[in-house]
Amino acid sequence: MKALKIAGAAIAAVIIAAVLLLIIGIPSGFLTSTIKDQVERETGYRLTINGATKIGLWPSLHVTLHDLTLEDPQQRDTSKRLTVGSVEADVTLGSVWSGHPQVTELAIVHPTVYVPLLRERTAAPIASSPPPTSSGKTDTKAFAIDHVTVTDGTAMFSNVRDRVNSRIDSINADVRIGGDRRITINGSAGAGDRPLKFGIKATVPALPLERQNIPVELTLEDPNLLQAPLSAKAEVRLNGSVAMINGLTGTIGDGAFNGWASVDLTSKPLVKVDLDFQRLAVAMPAAATPVTSQTSQQGWSSEPTDVNRLNYIDLQVRISAAELNIGTAHFAPAAIDATLASGVLKADFANLGAYDGQASGQLIVDVSSGNPAYTLRCDLAGVGALPLLKSAADFDKLDGKMQAKIVANSSGNSQLAIVSNLSGTVFAIFQDGAIRGLNVAQMVRSLTSGTLSGWQEGKEQATDLAQLSASFRIDKGQATTTDLNLVGPLVKMTGAGTIDLIGKQMAFRVEPKLVMTTEGQGRASDPVGLGVPVIIDGPWAQPRIYPEMSGIFDNPDAAYAKLREMGKGLFAGGALGNLGNLGGTGSGGGTDQSGALSGKLGETLGNLLQGLGQNRSLPDKSSDPAAPPAAAPPPAQSDVAPPPSQDSQPMNDVLKQLFKR
Repeated sequence: MKALKIAGAAIAAVIIAAVLLLIIGIPSGFLTSTIKDQVERETGYRLTINGATKIGLWPSLHVTLHDLTLEDPQQRDTSKRLTVGSVEADVTLGSVWSGHPQVTELAIVHPTVYVPLLRERTAAPIASSPPPTSSGKTDTKAFAIDHVTVTDGTAMFSNVRDRVNSRIDSINADVRIGGDRRITINGSAGAGDRPLKFGIKATVPALPLERQNIPVELTLEDPNLLQAPLSAKAEVRLNGSVAMINGLTGTIGDGAFNGWASVDLTSKPLVKVDLDFQRLAVAMPAAATPVTSQTSQQGWSSEPTDVNRLNYIDLQVRISAAELNIGTAHFAPAAIDATLASGVLKADFANLGAYDGQASGQLIVDVSSGNPAYTLRCDLAGVGALPLLKSAADFDKLDGKMQAKIVANSSGNSQLAIVSNLSGTVFAIFQDGAIRGLNVAQMVRSLTSGTLSGWQEGKEQATDLAQLSASFRIDKGQATTTDLNLVGPLVKMTGAGTIDLIGKQMAFRVEPKLVMTTEGQGRASDPVGLGVPVIIDGPWAQPRIYPEMSGIFDNPDAAYAKLREMGKGLFAGGALGNLGNLGGTGSGGGTDQSGALSGKLGETLGNLLQGLGQNRSLPDKSSDPAAPPAAAPPPAQSDVAPPPSQDSQPMNDVLKQLFKR
């Protein structure tokens, strides 16, 4: 009887202890060493468990591990490792008794993977053979997982020597593994304010996976890189650390593509890609998007760029596309061959279809040193100037067919540094087009009444041009030309000047001339000029335009001759009434004046100029008060005003009256 009481008490104690253990969990520090040994034996990596570990038995076997670190024991550099905040696993009790654990739920919270960024590739280590199982075959049922969740993961990329650190945050993934080895992964991640979504479906063959084809389906949404969602299928084959992606097909938006790729992750990643697209649209980073006209006068950004990251990946890429859109730039067709090795990117493009023309050349970006260097060689032939300049620089004033030869070099880590260090040469010709929103003839006419502020542009105005050409020499962000030449049906202009690319300023001295008849440039006599050079300076979106008054006094005889010619050309007869339309297709602003009024104004200005010339011949009384009065001038002709009296305004006042200055 006493024995029964002792047995009953023992059973009761066991039941009470079991209930307590089911409620509070079983401390399982004694299992830590077993778990560590198993992980290292299977993976070759060392597992360190720094936090608490415990096991619960109800309603299923529940294992919780805190503060884990997984790293390669053969590497002294600890920059390559994985840390996990906590791991929780639910295992069915029946699978434990059978010897084939079945994990129904595996939750990984706050994992952080640390990836070192390498500048140079290293030789792949000789892979050791996995330890054979007792049966000589891989036990595919030794361990199974149904559902895995990853919450708040982070990938850290760093290079200590270069002081480079970058990261991908908010990595979340939901992984489901079916009984037919069908794996479905859905997740999201974000680099700063650049979120992306991804989905992967794959059917995994029986182990081992080495050199077996794995059918994979991929979906990707990255609005900061691609302007439409990507969907692709491929056959993936693993060979050590190299993943071969064969039979790659898919779509980006409504454009299909096909090709192949490979990724070697032995040390520094090596990516090889050969893809052909029907239509490829690549989004531009926000910092590189061309500014709009409302903000075009803002300074260049001094924010550092991220091109130094090109040091940590090697590429061999060939991209061809029937249509390629990069930001707002459009190319059709396109073929680009690029290589990236040791921090030097070389991209070659030949016969690139650009806005109904062709472009060919090479771009080199060298980021191997601390200061990135850029070299561009480019030839343009028959390119539509308006869409090209609009998409590249938000400049919509020039239209026509463009030919150009560009050789440019620069360096710097920001937009401002690149523009400040820009040097090279540019030769450009625009043919059979127009200067949009600007009537040069009307602008020249307006100069006779005052200084202009801005281009005096109008949406309905334009100046037809047969050819506009200029060659520029660029040095430290200053583009200088001495051979600006514009030839239009009714306008001709030559000049020289400098464009300050850094401050977005311009300073030009031009000689505009107008053709006063509809015969255009082919007529026998020369076009009529303003008589003095015209200065264009200030911000290139809103410059000041005014005559160079000092030019009148450089050669007085020639200046007066030009002024008289201007009086007979620009203002004589009915020319003023027609001048507004001489720019080409633009509205004039003078066509509503009557011929009589224009004739009177022309006659008055002609008389004024004629009198100005005669007044110049009078002796200077201030230098010789006793000099006799000047002889009377010859009788005036019918179209010439009488000579001015001695109390006429001085020459400077006449000029001020003429130019309203």
